[in-house]
Amino acid sequence: MAIQGPIPISFEQVFPHGCYIVGAVEQVKDFDASTSSRTVYAKDKTTGELVWQVAVMDADPAVKAGQKTVSVKILSPVEPVVPPALPGLPFVPVEFDGMTVTPYVGQNTGRLAYSIRATSMRAPRAAGAPVKTAAGKEAAA
Repeated sequence: MAIQGPIPISFEQVFPHGCYIVGAVEQVKDFDASTSSRTVYAKDKTTGELVWQVAVMDADPAVKAGQKTVSVKILSPVEPVVPPALPGLPFVPVEFDGMTVTPYVGQNTGRLAYSIRATSMRAPRAAGAPVKTAAGKEAAA
């Protein structure tokens, strides 16, 4: 098969209606390497970066209630900073950059699931704001 490892994907493909932070940013523990007296934190196998996770709520109104909250893992050498809260909103809106998705079969359910990763998080861009492309040029959002 030609696809190897995580599949690059855009934020808009994963969360077309946006998403909101509903939990704290936490460092992911490496349960296999940790012992009762020593905690070892997970590192990405490819990049060696520390792995952090944050729970987010998908703003898509069509998503079932039990599937609205997902965990996004962020690869970063330091703890990612949550964007500032917006007045009048109960949750903090967020967008992720450098997203990938890795499909897997859940051990308990036998169902297809996805691991969502990103390289950073930030406040959402204003609609129509210019976005820098990989070549450093501006493009419409």
